[in-house]
Amino acid sequence: MEFNSRTLRSAVPALSFAVLLAAIFVIQPRAMSYVGLNLMLNLALPIAFATIAQLFILTVNDLDLSIGGFVSLVACIAATWLNDTPVLGIAALLACIAIYAGLGALIHLRNLPSIVVTLGMSFVWLGCAVLILPSPGGHAPDWLTAIVKFKMPYVPLAIVGAALLAVIVHFGLMRSAAGVVLRGAGGNAQAVGRAGWSLLRVKVTMYALAGCFGVLSGLVLVGTTSSADANIALRYTLFSIAGAILGGAEFTGGRVSPIGAVLGALTLALVGSLLSFMRISPDWQIGAQGVMLIAVLALRSFVNQLEAREA
Repeated sequence: MEFNSRTLRSAVPALSFAVLLAAIFVIQPRAMSYVGLNLMLNLALPIAFATIAQLFILTVNDLDLSIGGFVSLVACIAATWLNDTPVLGIAALLACIAIYAGLGALIHLRNLPSIVVTLGMSFVWLGCAVLILPSPGGHAPDWLTAIVKFKMPYVPLAIVGAALLAVIVHFGLMRSAAGVVLRGAGGNAQAVGRAGWSLLRVKVTMYALAGCFGVLSGLVLVGTTSSADANIALRYTLFSIAGAILGGAEFTGGRVSPIGAVLGALTLALVGSLLSFMRISPDWQIGAQGVMLIAVLALRSFVNQLEAREA
């Protein structure tokens, strides 16, 4: 029974995605095609990258409330500086990653709550985005648009990209020796410190990785939309948290699942399509999305209780 409960817990993200996809196919059979999947999941990949960025922060028991503003800033940089003056754009993106790493060091050295620090940084990112692009516009670099909108045979690029993302991060974080140390800092920081590993280096590494994947999220987003806006990705903060939690991550203990997080992000991307096919008014869609998320989280809680009882 213990095996069954653990298996069910691991299967919840895939099961949620499969049920949602099946419901869409029943309501709108035309969605069961290359074009249909591409339309539904064209914005799933940037959400998946943002979710993985949040996952790195959750791994060390922190929470990032600035990832949405950060992705928006990256999108604005990509649609302006990276297109007009590539050297300046690349330097700005590298500086953003360095600042993210610095946040990890600041939070660790001063023992500051990550929620407060990242909440404050969300306003900084947003303010910088507005300064760079005061009104919606800009243009994605041609090379970036060509990569993001590349048409793969048989399967849309979003699905292939999400699968590769999940596999690469899974092996890097869950199967490698370095990944064990990084996750151990969230599970038992004192033990990792006594073993001789630098907790400061771990925290800086995880925040730097979050910054890297946040940059990738912004690049993919602006490549998909071809333009940018200072508010284009503000919802990604909640999406990234919800996607990671739907995928099996916990707020404490370094307990995460990269594959589950990517599936959670894909599930979130499909929710809007399902509600549209159900002809639910856009005014009600945000509330309906919340109800669906609560239902999935309730299922996860039920499975966790079963596992706890068996333990």
